[in-house]
Formats: sequence, structure tokens, C-alpha cells
Amino acid sequence: MSKGNYYITTPIYYASGEQHIGNAYPTVVADTMARFKRMQGYDVMFLTGTDEHGQKVEEKAAAAGLTPKQFVDNIVSDIVELWKQLDISYDKFIRTTDDYHEKAVQKIFKTLYDKGEIYKGKYEGWYCTPCETFFTETQLVDGKCPDCGREVVWTDEEAYFFRLSKYADKLLELYEKNPGFIEPKSRQNEMVNNFIKPGLTDLCVSRTSFKWGIPVDFDPKHVVYVWIDALSNYITALGYCSDNDDNFKKFWPADLHIVGKEIVRFHTIIWPAILMALDLPQPKKIFGHGWLMSNGRKMSKSLGNVIYPTILCKRYGIDAVRYFLLREFTFGQDGDFTYKSFINRINSDLANDLGNLVSRTVAMNEKYFTGTLISERLSAPIDDEISSLAMSVTKSVTDYMEKLQFSNALTEIWKLVSRANKYIDETAPWVLAKDEANKPRLATVLYNLCETIRIISILISPFMPNTAREIKKQIIIDEVSASYDSSFKWGVLPLACNTARGAQLFPRLELEKELEALSPKEDAPIVQEKKPQETANQKTTTIQGIAQISIDEFKKVELRVAQVIACEKVEKSDKLLKLQLEIAGKNRQVVSGIAKWYSPEALVGKKVIIVYNLMPAKLRGVESEGMILAADVSDDDVKVLFLDETIPTGAKIS
Repeated sequence: MSKGNYYITTPIYYASGEQHIGNAYPTVVADTMARFKRMQGYDVMFLTGTDEHGQKVEEKAAAAGLTPKQFVDNIVSDIVELWKQLDISYDKFIRTTDDYHEKAVQKIFKTLYDKGEIYKGKYEGWYCTPCETFFTETQLVDGKCPDCGREVVWTDEEAYFFRLSKYADKLLELYEKNPGFIEPKSRQNEMVNNFIKPGLTDLCVSRTSFKWGIPVDFDPKHVVYVWIDALSNYITALGYCSDNDDNFKKFWPADLHIVGKEIVRFHTIIWPAILMALDLPQPKKIFGHGWLMSNGRKMSKSLGNVIYPTILCKRYGIDAVRYFLLREFTFGQDGDFTYKSFINRINSDLANDLGNLVSRTVAMNEKYFTGTLISERLSAPIDDEISSLAMSVTKSVTDYMEKLQFSNALTEIWKLVSRANKYIDETAPWVLAKDEANKPRLATVLYNLCETIRIISILISPFMPNTAREIKKQIIIDEVSASYDSSFKWGVLPLACNTARGAQLFPRLELEKELEALSPKEDAPIVQEKKPQETANQKTTTIQGIAQISIDEFKKVELRVAQVIACEKVEKSDKLLKLQLEIAGKNRQVVSGIAKWYSPEALVGKKVIIVYNLMPAKLRGVESEGMILAADVSDDDVKVLFLDETIPTGAKIS
């Protein structure tokens, strides 16, 4: 019998580029929560998908010689494959190019227009194409986009507007009456102080300067803009404004929208206002998660610090990646993904702790009882200690999951894993096995270990579904004994407990070997991982996720002017170029991952900036003595910084 309905969503991913580990993170989180709720007995709807319209897609498709639909089809297939690799158990995948979504969006737009919530006007202002966002003059930072830091363009066109300004007081009332509506709390404070209190302006919700979008059916020269188009997916996916809205009646309002912190404003101001205008209930919670950095910096192709989950999944398995993402980082805060911490987590938590516990237990049962022990459960105080801990851990995990504290939930589970390993050392089954008279006690000890592992396998199943399944094969557990409700009970396994030895769950890894294997071979970040030194009166802070450094640290970086005197492609690489540089009469070789954007002949004779004092590194076996500077213009566009011909080589940049 169902305990109720549960609707969870991730942001629909903009179909304009590759998916890295930071993009995958919220989907792994949402999948874990969906699996947990299913395990509890809820009827779950887990939605993900892709946002496929907009000017950026139209421009990128044209540059690639494709239609916009062909362009997004290629990207969507990659995203679907990635979710398959990460074992994402979504119930529905929506594309904003789906016919039913487009028809529903047109109806929503017309409804809002008929109610007077949308009106025609003229837009004049600043627009960021990569972010697809309009900004006022005061919202710009140094004349650039406040979100991504890129250049903005002045836009002047006829448009329809949504009366967002009228909802300021209603939004404040919504937040006040629903304290958990926006989490973490800091996100709500940001929305109130930075956007609502300074004054909301009406929102541009149509465009005429590009065509790749859903046409406004009563004014076809306009296309519906992202705020109505993409945000509406949460209800159109359920059948809102369709011939069959059963799922909408069943699952709306959503229990949880998981969104990135950079789009919290859209989901906590614009989306609630649209729902108010449509007279629809509000979602119960909107959670703005942080970013995953790489070596302290936001992932970027030009920096060469992008981490791709597909590579990690193939080498270490899906569950190792899922475990690390959910255990290492506090959900809601920024985190720093490093290969070293990833490998160390696998070795300490998965190989040494969990893997060792399962393999030792199964091996001892095979050795001492040929795989089938018959326990009389001769209890001792030490047994009561581990059973009591198991019962308390189940409750703690449940409490933490309801609070979306995934790392804490796994920490609780690992308390039980660690205690079980300690229990083995304390009871010393290998000593008990030497005396036939101790066989009943030995059977009890192994039974307690199997029962503890049973509960662990249930609790980790939302986080590490494949590992949980493998454990249940080795400690033979039926469906009843593997249910969520049974994790609150001790002694569920039959006294005749069977095991079957299987493959080692997580082999131990050689750290240096793995770091070498994972070191970038192309698009390399030729940078050294260093933690900035802090003085007693100076602390490292961040600005929009970027670590600040002191002037002394900056002075350590020596930038010089160099001229490209020769350039060629690196053998067996589609991405790397080998550049020969002249710097004040001396030659130097640098390898750079810019072959996608520049031909060798286009660079010869150009003057560039080089990081002169960077430690040498090898890329595809070719030595590189520095790094040339380039700008990460967009997710798929990099521009090398060229200098005026009159600047002499060797000149220091300061």
C-alpha cells in the first residue's frame, strides 16, 4: 500500500554543451532521494529533461551547420546516455521540443494574456546570450553579466511582458508563511535583499530577434521566452493543459525542486509568481545546491579542469562516483572535486571499510560453515551493542534524508560499517573456530555480522544501488528481508543463514598510479594544485565561487609576452597543438588544447601571453614548458589572448 505521492525534479539541462561532474551532481542527488522515497513506499514521480530553445542554441546550431533540432538531438542523446551510465532512475524525461509541452506552453501563455498578466510592450536593456537573461544597468557588474561575467549586448525589440512587479508583496508573504520553502536559508535572504526589496520589474517573456522557440499562437512573430517555456515543464510533464491531466492532479504540487544556486532566482521569484497568476499551488520546497569546483576553480574547458563522470564511471564503477558525490560534499554548499580525495575515499570507505567487512564475513562463513551457518543466537553484551547501534542508525539515516543531509546520512551508515569491522576484531572468529565447543558462539557472531550487513545493504541502496544488489547476492537476502521496514528490526535473517562468495566489491587502488592515469592528456590544466598561504590577519575568501589570493601570491605568477614562431598538431590528438615560442631571444615549447578553435598556421607570428614560471608537464608524451592564456568565452568557445605587434617578446605583464 502506497504511503503517498512524492514528486521530485531536477533543473532541465540546457542543451548547449557537454555534461561534466558538476552538472551530474544534482541529478545523482535527486535520484538518491527518489530511490529512498520509493523504498519507503511512496508513489514517486522523478522528472528530469532538457531545455532546448533559445538564441544560444540557434547560434550554435548555425555555426555547426545543423538545424537547431538536429543540434539538440545530438546533445540530448549524450545526456540520456550519461543518466544511464549513472543509473539515474527517472520516471519521465521531458524535452521542451516535445509536442505536448509546446502546445501546453502556448495555452499557458494565452491564459496569462487573457487574464491581463501578460501585456505587449517594448524591451530596451542589456541581455546576456549565454545566460539568456536580461539585466538592468544597475544589475551589471563592471558592465558585464553579474552571473557569468561575460559581455552583454543592448537589446531593443517589441516583446510581451509578465507583470512580475505586482507580486513582490505576495512573494514575501509566501516566504514568511512557508519557512522551508527556500533552502538553504541563505538563498532566501539573497532573493529578498538583492531582488525583491530593491524592486521587481516586469519580465520580458517573448522574443522577436530569433526564431528557435515556441511561437505565440496569436502573434507568431514572437516566440515564448524561457521563463514561460522552460519553467512550465514541471507542470506540462504531468499533463497540465492536456487532454489527460491525471498525473497533474496526483502529483502537483511538487515536493522538491532541486536547482543550482545560479538559477534560484528564476525558481523562487519568477516561477512562484507565474503559479500565482495561474491560481495554482506552490511547490513545497525549492533547494538551491552549490557548485562543484575543480582544484578550487569553476570547471572550464579553457582551464582544462573539467571532470567527466563517464571516465570515472568506466574506471571505478558507477557506485564509487555516486558515493563520493554524496558523501564528500555538504548538499547546499560549494565543494572541490579532486582526484586525490576521490581515490582516497574509495580506498578508505569502500575498499577498507565496506568491501573488507563483506568479504571477511562471507569468507569466514564459507570457511567455517561451508556457506550455511545455523545460529542459536547465543547473545552477549557485545552483541546487544551492535544490534542497538543498527536500530539507531536506521532512524538517524531516515531523519537526515528528510533534511536532505545526504553526507550526514552516509556518515551514520559508516558508523555501523566501522562498528561491524571492530566487532570482528573483538570477537575474533578465527580464535573461536579452533575449538569445536565454541562453534555455537562462532555461529552467533557470524549471524550478527550477516544481519548487520543486511541492514547496511538496505540503507545504502538509494545511494549505491548496484553495490546493495551485489551484497544481497553474497549475504543471501530475500525481498522481505531487504525491505525498508525490515531495516528497523533485528533478527530478520533466518537462523540458517546462507552466503555465496562473489567478486570483491571495491579493490584497493594505488594512489599514484591512479593519479597518473587520471592526469589530463588533452586540454590539460598545466597548473599545480596549491593551497594559498594565510596570514594571521588575512583569510582566503570567495567571490561568486572564486578563491581570492593575496598580492604576494599573485606576484609569484610571472606572465611574459611570447611570439609563436612555429606550430603543429600533436600526433594522435585532435585537441592538442605544439607551439614553439620565442621569448626575448630564447625558445620555449608549450602544448595547448586549442586545436578545436585554431589551425597551426593561424597562430604563427602571433604574440601571446605565457605563464612563464609554470612547472613543466608532459601531455601525450610531449613536454610543455608553460601555458598560454585564453578566455573561456562560452561552454564551447575559447579565444586566445593576442597582443599588439609592437610589444617586445619577453616583456613582463604586471
